[in-house]
Amino acid sequence: MQVAVKLSGVSRHFEEVRAVDEVDLEIAEGEFFAMLGPSGSGKTTCLRMIAGFDHPSSGEISLFGQSVVGVPPYRRNVNTVFQDYALFPHLDVAANVAYGLMIRGVDKATRMRQAEEALSLVRLSGYGKRKPSQLSGGQRQRVALARALVNKPRILLLDEPLGALDLKLREQMQEELKELQRSLGITFVFVTHDQGEALSMADRIAIFNLGKLVQTGTPTEIYHHPRNLFVADFVGSSNILPASLASKLNGRESPASLRPEAIRIVGEGGHPATVLGQSFLGATRRLTVEMDGTRLNVLLPNQVDTPPVGAEIRIAWDNESLHPLEEV
Repeated sequence: MQVAVKLSGVSRHFEEVRAVDEVDLEIAEGEFFAMLGPSGSGKTTCLRMIAGFDHPSSGEISLFGQSVVGVPPYRRNVNTVFQDYALFPHLDVAANVAYGLMIRGVDKATRMRQAEEALSLVRLSGYGKRKPSQLSGGQRQRVALARALVNKPRILLLDEPLGALDLKLREQMQEELKELQRSLGITFVFVTHDQGEALSMADRIAIFNLGKLVQTGTPTEIYHHPRNLFVADFVGSSNILPASLASKLNGRESPASLRPEAIRIVGEGGHPATVLGQSFLGATRRLTVEMDGTRLNVLLPNQVDTPPVGAEIRIAWDNESLHPLEEV
Protein backbone atom coordinates (compact mmCIF):
# COMPACT_ATOMS: atom_id res chain seq x y z
CA MET A 1 0.00 0.00 0.00
CA GLN A 2 1.27 3.48 -0.88
CA VAL A 3 2.55 5.75 1.87
CA ALA A 4 0.38 8.88 2.03
CA VAL A 5 2.37 10.82 4.65
CA LYS A 6 5.99 10.35 5.65
CA LEU A 7 7.92 12.30 8.28
CA SER A 8 11.66 11.63 8.36
CA GLY A 9 13.64 13.06 11.28
CA VAL A 10 11.21 15.99 11.56
CA SER A 11 11.85 18.56 14.29
CA ARG A 12 10.27 21.92 15.05
CA HIS A 13 12.02 24.20 17.51
CA PHE A 14 10.77 27.50 18.90
CA GLU A 15 14.01 28.96 20.29
CA GLU A 16 14.81 26.59 23.20
CA VAL A 17 11.50 24.70 23.03
CA ARG A 18 11.54 21.43 21.08
CA ALA A 19 7.85 21.23 20.10
CA VAL A 20 8.60 18.27 17.81
CA ASP A 21 11.81 16.32 18.24
CA GLU A 22 13.18 13.93 15.58
CA VAL A 23 9.86 12.32 14.58
CA ASP A 24 9.82 9.44 12.07
CA LEU A 25 6.34 8.43 10.96
CA GLU A 26 4.55 6.79 8.02
CA ILE A 27 0.80 6.89 7.35
CA ALA A 28 -0.67 4.62 4.69
CA GLU A 29 -3.06 5.73 1.98
CA GLY A 30 -6.67 5.15 3.06
CA GLU A 31 -5.78 4.84 6.73
CA PHE A 32 -7.68 6.43 9.63
CA PHE A 33 -4.70 7.53 11.67
CA ALA A 34 -4.84 9.22 15.08
CA MET A 35 -2.18 11.39 16.72
CA LEU A 36 -2.78 11.19 20.46
CA GLY A 37 -1.13 12.98 23.34
CA PRO A 38 -1.58 15.60 26.06
CA SER A 39 -1.49 19.34 25.40
CA GLY A 40 1.97 20.43 24.31
CA SER A 41 3.02 16.95 23.20
CA GLY A 42 3.73 17.97 19.58
CA LYS A 43 0.81 16.29 17.81
CA THR A 44 -0.85 19.50 16.56
CA THR A 45 2.48 20.95 15.44
CA CYS A 46 3.02 17.79 13.35
CA LEU A 47 -0.44 18.22 11.81
CA ARG A 48 0.26 21.87 11.01
CA MET A 49 3.53 20.92 9.30
CA ILE A 50 1.74 18.28 7.20
CA ALA A 51 -0.83 20.93 6.23
CA GLY A 52 1.86 23.48 5.43
CA PHE A 53 0.81 26.04 8.08
CA ASP A 54 4.12 25.51 9.85
CA HIS A 55 7.52 24.36 8.65
CA PRO A 56 10.06 21.94 10.14
CA SER A 57 13.30 23.23 11.59
CA SER A 58 14.88 20.07 10.20
CA GLY A 59 13.85 16.84 8.54
CA GLU A 60 11.73 15.92 5.54
CA ILE A 61 7.95 15.71 4.98
CA SER A 62 6.58 13.98 1.90
CA LEU A 63 3.05 13.34 0.66
CA PHE A 64 2.61 10.38 -1.68
CA GLY A 65 6.35 10.24 -2.23
CA GLN A 66 6.82 13.92 -3.07
CA SER A 67 8.64 16.30 -0.72
CA VAL A 68 6.44 19.20 0.41
CA VAL A 69 9.03 21.12 2.41
CA GLY A 70 8.55 24.74 1.31
CA VAL A 71 5.34 23.94 -0.62
CA PRO A 72 2.48 26.29 0.45
CA PRO A 73 -0.76 24.82 1.85
CA TYR A 74 -2.86 25.57 -1.23
CA ARG A 75 -0.53 23.46 -3.38
CA ARG A 76 -0.84 20.37 -1.15
CA ASN A 77 -3.68 17.95 -1.80
CA VAL A 78 -4.85 18.17 1.81
CA ASN A 79 -7.61 19.98 3.68
CA THR A 80 -7.96 20.71 7.38
CA VAL A 81 -10.98 20.70 9.71
CA PHE A 82 -10.40 22.78 12.85
CA GLN A 83 -11.94 22.51 16.30
CA ASP A 84 -13.60 25.95 16.04
CA TYR A 85 -14.91 25.14 12.51
CA ALA A 86 -13.85 28.64 11.23
CA LEU A 87 -17.11 29.19 9.32
CA PHE A 88 -17.91 32.61 7.84
CA PRO A 89 -20.94 33.89 9.82
CA HIS A 90 -22.13 36.23 7.05
CA LEU A 91 -22.27 33.48 4.41
CA ASP A 92 -24.92 30.78 4.21
CA VAL A 93 -24.01 27.13 4.50
CA ALA A 94 -23.74 26.52 0.76
CA ALA A 95 -21.47 29.54 0.26
CA ASN A 96 -19.28 28.41 3.18
CA VAL A 97 -18.87 24.97 1.64
CA ALA A 98 -18.24 26.37 -1.84
CA TYR A 99 -15.77 29.04 -0.69
CA GLY A 100 -12.64 27.08 -1.57
CA LEU A 101 -14.01 26.31 -5.03
CA MET A 102 -14.74 30.01 -5.56
CA ILE A 103 -11.14 30.90 -4.67
CA ARG A 104 -9.99 28.35 -7.26
CA GLY A 105 -12.13 30.03 -9.93
CA VAL A 106 -14.80 27.32 -10.31
CA ASP A 107 -17.96 28.73 -11.91
CA LYS A 108 -20.94 29.36 -9.63
CA ALA A 109 -23.25 26.67 -10.99
CA THR A 110 -20.59 23.98 -10.67
CA ARG A 111 -19.46 24.99 -7.20
CA MET A 112 -23.06 25.14 -5.89
CA ARG A 113 -23.74 21.68 -7.30
CA GLN A 114 -20.57 20.29 -5.75
CA ALA A 115 -21.34 22.03 -2.46
CA GLU A 116 -24.75 20.33 -2.34
CA GLU A 117 -23.11 16.97 -3.08
CA ALA A 118 -20.68 17.54 -0.20
CA LEU A 119 -23.54 18.51 2.13
CA SER A 120 -25.32 15.31 1.14
CA LEU A 121 -22.21 13.34 2.15
CA VAL A 122 -22.44 14.73 5.68
CA ARG A 123 -26.26 14.36 5.89
CA LEU A 124 -27.09 18.05 5.52
CA SER A 125 -29.03 18.05 2.27
CA GLY A 126 -31.36 21.05 2.16
CA TYR A 127 -29.42 23.12 4.69
CA GLY A 128 -27.60 25.25 2.11
CA LYS A 129 -29.59 28.45 2.68
CA ARG A 130 -29.18 28.52 6.45
CA LYS A 131 -26.60 30.65 8.26
CA PRO A 132 -24.10 29.03 10.65
CA SER A 133 -25.86 30.73 13.59
CA GLN A 134 -29.00 28.72 12.76
CA LEU A 135 -27.21 25.39 13.17
CA SER A 136 -26.37 23.23 16.16
CA GLY A 137 -22.76 22.48 17.09
CA GLY A 138 -22.91 19.09 15.40
CA GLN A 139 -24.36 20.60 12.23
CA ARG A 140 -21.65 23.27 12.10
CA GLN A 141 -19.08 20.52 12.46
CA ARG A 142 -20.61 18.73 9.47
CA VAL A 143 -20.51 21.94 7.43
CA ALA A 144 -16.78 22.27 8.20
CA LEU A 145 -16.32 18.67 7.04
CA ALA A 146 -18.26 19.32 3.83
CA ARG A 147 -16.18 22.43 3.12
CA ALA A 148 -13.00 20.35 3.41
CA LEU A 149 -14.34 17.42 1.39
CA VAL A 150 -15.72 19.50 -1.49
CA ASN A 151 -12.13 20.09 -2.66
CA LYS A 152 -11.66 16.30 -2.97
CA PRO A 153 -8.43 16.11 -0.95
CA ARG A 154 -6.41 12.91 -0.84
CA ILE A 155 -5.69 13.59 2.84
CA LEU A 156 -8.09 15.08 5.37
CA LEU A 157 -6.50 16.55 8.50
CA LEU A 158 -8.75 16.89 11.56
CA ASP A 159 -7.51 19.01 14.47
CA GLU A 160 -9.61 17.97 17.50
CA PRO A 161 -12.84 18.59 15.52
CA LEU A 162 -15.09 17.03 18.17
CA GLY A 163 -13.67 18.86 21.17
CA ALA A 164 -16.48 21.45 21.36
CA LEU A 165 -19.31 18.89 21.31
CA ASP A 166 -21.08 17.34 24.28
CA LEU A 167 -20.46 13.68 25.08
CA LYS A 168 -23.50 12.14 23.38
CA LEU A 169 -23.07 14.16 20.19
CA ARG A 170 -19.33 13.49 20.19
CA GLU A 171 -19.93 9.74 20.30
CA GLN A 172 -22.46 10.02 17.45
CA MET A 173 -20.01 12.03 15.35
CA GLN A 174 -17.26 9.48 16.00
CA GLU A 175 -19.38 6.82 14.32
CA GLU A 176 -20.29 9.14 11.45
CA LEU A 177 -16.64 10.06 10.84
CA LYS A 178 -15.66 6.40 10.73
CA GLU A 179 -18.45 5.62 8.25
CA LEU A 180 -17.52 8.63 6.12
CA GLN A 181 -13.86 7.66 6.00
CA ARG A 182 -14.70 4.08 5.02
CA SER A 183 -17.05 5.23 2.26
CA LEU A 184 -14.61 7.80 0.81
CA GLY A 185 -11.47 5.70 1.23
CA ILE A 186 -9.23 8.74 1.70
CA THR A 187 -6.58 9.18 4.37
CA PHE A 188 -7.82 10.73 7.63
CA VAL A 189 -5.25 12.12 10.09
CA PHE A 190 -7.00 12.89 13.35
CA VAL A 191 -5.43 14.83 16.24
CA THR A 192 -6.92 14.38 19.70
CA HIS A 193 -6.03 14.35 23.39
CA ASP A 194 -8.97 12.02 24.09
CA GLN A 195 -7.71 8.44 24.24
CA GLY A 196 -11.27 7.08 23.97
CA GLU A 197 -11.71 8.81 20.61
CA ALA A 198 -8.43 7.46 19.29
CA LEU A 199 -9.07 3.90 20.47
CA SER A 200 -12.59 3.76 19.04
CA MET A 201 -11.94 5.42 15.67
CA ALA A 202 -8.40 4.85 14.42
CA ASP A 203 -6.80 2.04 12.43
CA ARG A 204 -3.49 3.03 14.02
CA ILE A 205 -2.44 5.48 16.72
CA ALA A 206 0.74 7.49 17.28
CA ILE A 207 1.34 8.46 20.91
CA PHE A 208 3.19 11.76 21.46
CA ASN A 209 4.81 13.09 24.63
CA LEU A 210 7.11 16.08 25.10
CA GLY A 211 7.63 16.46 21.36
CA LYS A 212 8.61 12.82 20.80
CA LEU A 213 6.77 9.95 19.15
CA VAL A 214 6.82 7.29 21.86
CA GLN A 215 4.75 4.46 20.33
CA THR A 216 2.82 3.63 17.17
CA GLY A 217 0.43 0.72 16.76
CA THR A 218 -3.13 -0.46 16.40
CA PRO A 219 -5.56 0.40 19.22
CA THR A 220 -5.30 -3.19 20.48
CA GLU A 221 -1.48 -3.08 20.49
CA ILE A 222 -1.39 0.30 22.22
CA TYR A 223 -3.91 -0.73 24.88
CA HIS A 224 -2.66 -4.22 25.69
CA HIS A 225 1.06 -3.72 25.04
CA PRO A 226 2.01 -0.17 26.08
CA ARG A 227 5.71 0.43 25.59
CA ASN A 228 6.43 2.51 28.67
CA LEU A 229 5.02 4.05 31.82
CA PHE A 230 3.68 7.10 30.01
CA VAL A 231 1.65 5.13 27.44
CA ALA A 232 0.27 2.71 30.04
CA ASP A 233 -0.84 5.59 32.25
CA PHE A 234 -2.16 7.85 29.46
CA VAL A 235 -4.11 5.32 27.39
CA GLY A 236 -7.03 3.84 29.29
CA SER A 237 -6.99 3.03 32.97
CA SER A 238 -4.09 0.92 34.16
CA ASN A 239 -2.55 -0.27 37.38
CA ILE A 240 1.19 0.46 37.36
CA LEU A 241 3.05 -2.03 39.49
CA PRO A 242 6.46 -0.89 40.78
CA ALA A 243 9.47 -2.92 39.75
CA SER A 244 9.86 -4.32 43.28
CA LEU A 245 6.39 -5.89 43.20
CA ALA A 246 6.49 -6.85 39.51
CA SER A 247 9.74 -8.76 40.04
CA LYS A 248 8.05 -10.90 42.73
CA LEU A 249 5.20 -11.68 40.33
CA ASN A 250 6.99 -12.24 37.02
CA GLY A 251 10.71 -12.24 37.85
CA ARG A 252 11.47 -9.12 35.77
CA GLU A 253 13.14 -6.07 37.30
CA SER A 254 10.91 -3.51 35.60
CA PRO A 255 7.56 -1.83 36.27
CA ALA A 256 4.49 -3.56 34.83
CA SER A 257 1.03 -2.62 33.62
CA LEU A 258 -2.08 -4.52 34.72
CA ARG A 259 -5.45 -3.41 33.37
CA PRO A 260 -8.27 -3.32 35.97
CA GLU A 261 -10.58 -5.52 33.89
CA ALA A 262 -7.93 -8.26 33.75
CA ILE A 263 -8.13 -8.82 37.51
CA ARG A 264 -10.69 -11.24 38.93
CA ILE A 265 -11.70 -12.30 42.44
CA VAL A 266 -11.02 -15.98 43.15
CA GLY A 267 -12.03 -18.28 45.96
CA GLU A 268 -8.60 -19.78 46.46
CA GLY A 269 -5.08 -19.33 45.11
CA GLY A 270 -4.14 -15.97 43.68
CA HIS A 271 -2.90 -13.14 45.90
CA PRO A 272 -4.37 -11.83 49.16
CA ALA A 273 -5.79 -8.29 49.03
CA THR A 274 -7.95 -5.97 51.15
CA VAL A 275 -10.90 -4.00 49.77
CA LEU A 276 -10.40 -0.28 50.44
CA GLY A 277 -13.33 1.16 48.49
CA GLN A 278 -15.76 0.70 45.65
CA SER A 279 -17.52 2.90 43.06
CA PHE A 280 -20.66 2.29 41.03
CA LEU A 281 -19.99 3.03 37.33
CA GLY A 282 -23.24 1.86 35.74
CA ALA A 283 -22.49 -1.32 33.84
CA THR A 284 -19.41 -1.94 35.97
CA ARG A 285 -18.21 -1.48 39.53
CA ARG A 286 -14.67 -0.46 40.45
CA LEU A 287 -13.01 -1.86 43.55
CA THR A 288 -9.93 -0.30 45.08
CA VAL A 289 -7.86 -2.96 46.80
CA GLU A 290 -4.47 -3.13 48.46
CA MET A 291 -2.11 -5.98 47.64
CA ASP A 292 1.37 -6.21 49.09
CA GLY A 293 1.36 -2.48 49.91
CA THR A 294 0.23 -1.42 46.40
CA ARG A 295 -3.21 -0.02 45.54
CA LEU A 296 -4.93 -1.59 42.55
CA ASN A 297 -8.19 -0.89 40.76
CA VAL A 298 -10.34 -3.90 39.87
CA LEU A 299 -13.16 -3.54 37.32
CA LEU A 300 -16.03 -6.03 37.70
CA PRO A 301 -19.41 -6.47 35.95
CA ASN A 302 -22.05 -4.73 38.04
CA GLN A 303 -24.20 -7.87 38.34
CA VAL A 304 -21.40 -9.65 40.21
CA ASP A 305 -21.69 -9.55 44.02
CA THR A 306 -18.87 -7.35 45.29
CA PRO A 307 -17.24 -7.70 48.69
CA PRO A 308 -17.69 -4.87 51.20
CA VAL A 309 -15.03 -2.38 52.23
CA GLY A 310 -12.61 -4.03 54.61
CA ALA A 311 -13.13 -7.54 53.24
CA GLU A 312 -10.13 -9.81 52.77
CA ILE A 313 -10.20 -11.32 49.28
CA ARG A 314 -7.94 -13.11 46.82
CA ILE A 315 -7.30 -11.77 43.33
CA ALA A 316 -5.75 -13.30 40.21
CA TRP A 317 -5.07 -12.59 36.54
CA ASP A 318 -3.65 -14.36 33.52
CA ASN A 319 0.14 -14.18 33.20
CA GLU A 320 0.00 -12.36 29.85
CA SER A 321 -2.05 -9.55 31.44
CA LEU A 322 0.98 -8.42 33.45
CA HIS A 323 2.85 -6.41 30.82
CA PRO A 324 6.46 -5.25 31.50
CA LEU A 325 7.21 -1.58 30.78
CA GLU A 326 10.18 0.56 29.93
CA GLU A 327 10.62 3.32 32.51
CA VAL A 328 11.25 6.11 29.97
